[in-house]
Amino acid sequence: MKPIPTLRQLRYLVAVVERCHFGQAAEDCLVSQSTLSAGIQELEDLLGAPLLERTKRTVVPTPLGRDIAARAQALLKDVEDLVDLAQVAQNPMAGPVRLGVIPTIGPFLVPRLMPALRQAFPDLKLYLREDQTARLLALLDQGELDAAIMALPYPTGALETAEIVRDRFSVVCPPGHRLCSLPKARPADMAIEDLLLLEDGHCLREHALSACSLEGARRNTGFGGTSLHTLVQMVANGLGVTLLPQLAIDAGILRGLDLKVVPLAGDSPARSIGLVWRRSSGRKETFRRLAATLKAEMVPAVTDEAA
Repeated sequence: MKPIPTLRQLRYLVAVVERCHFGQAAEDCLVSQSTLSAGIQELEDLLGAPLLERTKRTVVPTPLGRDIAARAQALLKDVEDLVDLAQVAQNPMAGPVRLGVIPTIGPFLVPRLMPALRQAFPDLKLYLREDQTARLLALLDQGELDAAIMALPYPTGALETAEIVRDRFSVVCPPGHRLCSLPKARPADMAIEDLLLLEDGHCLREHALSACSLEGARRNTGFGGTSLHTLVQMVANGLGVTLLPQLAIDAGILRGLDLKVVPLAGDSPARSIGLVWRRSSGRKETFRRLAATLKAEMVPAVTDEAA
């Protein structure tokens, strides 16, 4: 029988390849540096090939080390899914869940829904990570996150998705602006405005332009904000107008500012907010129930807004 590396040895290797630093990798693995170094040496002896190039100041993975680390990462993710599968068989809505959320959703949705989730699932422990969509999807693929709340549409590859709510856009402008006199703003009304949007990298930028049929207005997006709070401050200072999702407006992002909200014309000026997870995850039932609960909490609010 061939000698087989242990999961611990593979985890040590993955940590060193990611960090390129023995001390930081040891901290990630919650072991001493000597323990981690000995484990990797045992792995190299077992495989009969060097996986790392060591100097007094640096550590660099060999090509073989990078290849094995990538395969080990996928293997470790599958092992974690096996453990999740066994836990879910006992109680799907218990235990830790590492949940990602994007910055244009987290500050407005999480405080609104966390009390309901704690009441519905008291044994579920949610650990939140806020980051941009591309980074969250990378962490999800690597197994460092279990699921993520994000805005759709977005290329999600082989991930499973469940829609939570449709989040419509409105125009926000200073009082006295010409758009304030309109019952609803049309794309033609918006095309000549100085439109303030988030910087590249935020999916809300593309969703807003697409939902409002303003892809051709990119020449008017010279200024970019780092957050929705930055955008509304820029509008309040007379630098232009912006598009905000209803979720942020309902959460009070305009509170204390003298700004007006103008609805957008059309049937679908909205983004979709959804929960995504890996198809291979052993906690599919957990995420389906979680998405259903989130949707049930959001639907009454959306109905009230429509009324």
